[in-house]
Amino acid sequence: MNIYQTTIKSRVTLSGTGVHSGKPVSVNFMPADADTGIVFQLLDGPQQGKEIRALVSEVGSTDLCTMLGDPNGGHVATVEHLMAAVLGLGLDNLFIEISGGEVPILDGSAAAFVEAVDHVGIEILPVKRRFIRILKPVRIENGASWAEFQPYAGTRFDVEIDFESPAIGRQHFACDLTAETFRTEISRSRTFGFMKDVERLWAAGYALGSSLENSLVIGDDNRVINMGGLRYPNEFVRHKMLDAMGDLALAGARFIGCFRSYRGGHRMNAAALRRLLSDRSAFEIVETSRPERGRGLEMSAVSAPVHAPWVI
Repeated sequence: MNIYQTTIKSRVTLSGTGVHSGKPVSVNFMPADADTGIVFQLLDGPQQGKEIRALVSEVGSTDLCTMLGDPNGGHVATVEHLMAAVLGLGLDNLFIEISGGEVPILDGSAAAFVEAVDHVGIEILPVKRRFIRILKPVRIENGASWAEFQPYAGTRFDVEIDFESPAIGRQHFACDLTAETFRTEISRSRTFGFMKDVERLWAAGYALGSSLENSLVIGDDNRVINMGGLRYPNEFVRHKMLDAMGDLALAGARFIGCFRSYRGGHRMNAAALRRLLSDRSAFEIVETSRPERGRGLEMSAVSAPVHAPWVI
């Protein structure tokens, strides 16, 4: 476990299409100093120049994607895949310029973000990283769906989905998060949807940029219609885990604990994170120390300033 904060070594740009807007969009990733966090800046629109921090307190909508900012004003939509890469690769500080108001969907996964970061490299900064350590279970429920945080000696995700469609069915996937696990087991899983829902989504102004190039599509015969099929046998649940990682990256710091969900989604992920951060008895902020010979990493609680991202 890296005990120091990180950023990227140099600027890198990605361009593509917004999956919901259908318009050309681009993002510029730039290095940022320690304790900056992840900050978006709008390059166009009525609120050009506006900065939006990647924190759950800034979530303005969770309808089909996670949006930061004001849905009727300055905002950044579909941040979840990008933020999953931020969490999965262990990035703490980035300045992100964005045009078009939406992160490009690319191939529907986080793979291109991983490749972009790997291309420029990660820089370790001389400031210690802080973690949110889960101290007691925190759980929310909504009908048959639920999500919870539990204490755990590491960062673990445990996700289960259950769809009526036989193309998906009930799938479960769990793993301890490391950069290598994220690259090989999670980052390439794609967003998915049903052909029968397309016209309804288009009429509502969503999925205007969706295609077989950026989404797994299940046809009316309950089969995946994409050429080449699935990247993983259980790609659907792996993508739900990727989404959960992106949503929980909005805590403002990596958590030490286990996140579990059943039939979850963006709305439930955000609600669970808000519930956790609203209960100061459920977590503590810790720093790590370098291990001495024969001993593992040690963690010590630290005082958090009142402006810290986990204070909501």
